[in-house]
Amino acid sequence: MSTNTFHFSAQPEPHRIRTLQILKQYPNVKTLMGRNPMTIFAILGLVGGMIAMAYLIKDSAWWVMLLLAYGVGAFFNHALFVMIHECSHHLLFKNKSLNRLAAIISNLPHVFPSAISFERYHIKHHSFQGVPELDADLPDLWEAKLINNSVIGKMIWLLFFPVFQVIRTFRLKEIKPVDGWIITNWIIQIAFDAAIWIFFGPQALIFMLVSFFFSVGLHPLGARWIQEHYLTLDENQETYSYYGGLNTVAFNVGFHNEHHDFPSIPWNKLPALKRSAPTFYDSLKYHTSWTKLFFRFLFDKNISLYSRTVRNERGKVKLTDESKPDLEMAMGG
Repeated sequence: MSTNTFHFSAQPEPHRIRTLQILKQYPNVKTLMGRNPMTIFAILGLVGGMIAMAYLIKDSAWWVMLLLAYGVGAFFNHALFVMIHECSHHLLFKNKSLNRLAAIISNLPHVFPSAISFERYHIKHHSFQGVPELDADLPDLWEAKLINNSVIGKMIWLLFFPVFQVIRTFRLKEIKPVDGWIITNWIIQIAFDAAIWIFFGPQALIFMLVSFFFSVGLHPLGARWIQEHYLTLDENQETYSYYGGLNTVAFNVGFHNEHHDFPSIPWNKLPALKRSAPTFYDSLKYHTSWTKLFFRFLFDKNISLYSRTVRNERGKVKLTDESKPDLEMAMGG
């Protein structure tokens, strides 16, 4: 049943513990760790596709633009979020600067500069899952109180999900809000937006903006954010994977337990990780449909913004000298 409090856990976050267990039982998963430089071609194709659609739609009727944004642009935009996610873990190139430049390119059709900031907040989410002052993936307390389990409230929350995410960052600690890379991200993004407006017209930029909001919000793709850490199937399992067909166009981002356990494994090898450690992954509950979850989240009163696990301590795992190098490699350290 829905409550007016988050689910509290006195246990460390579960992923590092499972990582060590998997490494011990299935040491061959180490062969899956590494980088996939070919991902840059997916980035260039997706960005090019968004630019081409923006050009084609620049003089169309507004309803045609909205349909294209919902039915196609949202999927391109969502895939580019996955690309930024890959870059944030430096899973394309060994050189960190090249990964950040690739993230900035991926960010272009999103209209708002967020690629570099995402890296900072996302890495904290991995390290301190469920710790409110360090995990921006958790809703604010006021946010949970405001929306709770209201159907209309959840619709509005999904529609303006990027806005809520930005507001959450103000509560976080230990993150530098501005540096040279973030300024670079802003300058390149503003220049790109201005170029689209000047050469294609305002509707082309609006198409990108609407596609952006649909890709993370009031759209079946928006269920991805519910799937990952909302307690929809078992209050004792705080991370869920999605094994449905949309992984094909979402670059396997649904394999979320697998990703949290091994952030050093690129998107194309996450299904192989699941197959390599069946003892651990076949026993976990998972989702098979983002569309089904989307409607369930909206209309199931038992699911609210309080349906998340929080913890007070930072979830550190005691390591032996023998296990520390393996864990650092698995985490991408």
